[in-house]
Amino acid sequence: MDNKIRRHIIFYGRVQGVGFRYYAVNKARQLGLTGWVKNLYDGSVEMEVQGEEPKIDELILFLENRQYVLIENLDAKSMPLETEYDFYEK
Repeated sequence: MDNKIRRHIIFYGRVQGVGFRYYAVNKARQLGLTGWVKNLYDGSVEMEVQGEEPKIDELILFLENRQYVLIENLDAKSMPLETEYDFYEK
């Protein structure tokens, strides 16, 4: 059963200049997730991620546990599914 969801997430904290997008792309691909990640001008990171909810949760947990990353807060909301085949950095 394919229970895919799509989330729009903004991560706040020490999330730029610490390998956040690199880790996100590699882990998301490993988990079979699709979507994208990009830095925002205010120092936060924006992500749209699509896949099974437990795998999205695993991705976020993985990012929270990186050595130099400090996620102080995140805003997440559900979105309609999109047709895409990769996870990439914008």
